[in-house]
Amino acid sequence: MSETTTVTPQRRVTLAQVAEHAGVSLKTASRALGGEPHVTDQTRQRVLSAATALGYRRNTAASLLASGRVAEVVGLVTGDLTNPFYAALAQGLEDVIDPVGVQLNVASTREDPEQEWRLVRDLADLRVHGLVIVSAMDDHSRYAELQARGIELIFVDRPAQGVSACSVISDNLGGGRAAATHLLQHGHRRISFVGDYSWLHTYRQRVDGMGQVLDPEAPQWRELIRDGAHDSATARRHVLELESSDQPPTAYVAGNNRVLLGILEALSTTREDRPMPAVLGFDDVEWGPAMQLSVVATDPYRMGRLAGEQLVAGPSATEEPLVVPTSLIARGSGERQS
Repeated sequence: MSETTTVTPQRRVTLAQVAEHAGVSLKTASRALGGEPHVTDQTRQRVLSAATALGYRRNTAASLLASGRVAEVVGLVTGDLTNPFYAALAQGLEDVIDPVGVQLNVASTREDPEQEWRLVRDLADLRVHGLVIVSAMDDHSRYAELQARGIELIFVDRPAQGVSACSVISDNLGGGRAAATHLLQHGHRRISFVGDYSWLHTYRQRVDGMGQVLDPEAPQWRELIRDGAHDSATARRHVLELESSDQPPTAYVAGNNRVLLGILEALSTTREDRPMPAVLGFDDVEWGPAMQLSVVATDPYRMGRLAGEQLVAGPSATEEPLVVPTSLIARGSGERQS
């Protein structure tokens, strides 16, 4: 469950209440929250502060659809445009919003929190009607400012923290448990998890899930964890280091699709005279079936669709994220015996 600092009122706060609290007319309050011109910065800030204090949120997407009009643009802010995971996520989102006349604007933060905030503010100034964010931040309280301006927020892959907003995530904890159980059943105890940045929600949940299974059975597995592999080259270096030890892992778990590629590249050069270890990836890849790669598959397309459906319907803020199940697909590489 994500922590929140914004309390959702039981009764919806009206624009008239915001205007009264800010000491402005109803029309001025509407212009300020809508980002329209001809409102002074001082007045706009007073209205935004009043809206935040009262917990006011305009359901822009829903009101536009109800009136027969359509929102024009939704922004998708991701961590890395080159990752196929985000392409599938964008496709799922677009397949929902395109039929109702909403266009998708996609941008990448490169996992930089300040770049993220610049991007979302720029999109807000363009008067997008909603934002779907794969966030690099660990505190989203600043996003309340955008909610007060009537922008719907959906956090995807990484849950909202510090703001009351809808989140759509994968069951990474369950996926971690499934991966560890699968490898234990095939006799493995020296299991290495090679993952992305350790501050990522997905990383922490996958490691925690594996730990629930492995800590009682093979506590030394934590010595084989490697992080910071945001690209395949870093993952390859980690594996080459592990493979040079006296007792290399008998199994590798890749924290994402980029890490999986780096693991396979490293093993192709170091295991010529030794049996290949088991390899199990997180996130499926297009070439997975051809390479007989076992994976814990997430469903970014489904996550994108859910985000789009929540956005179009006008989501009510909730502390409980929408969780998309993961599934273990056994194709051969994760079934090699220790």
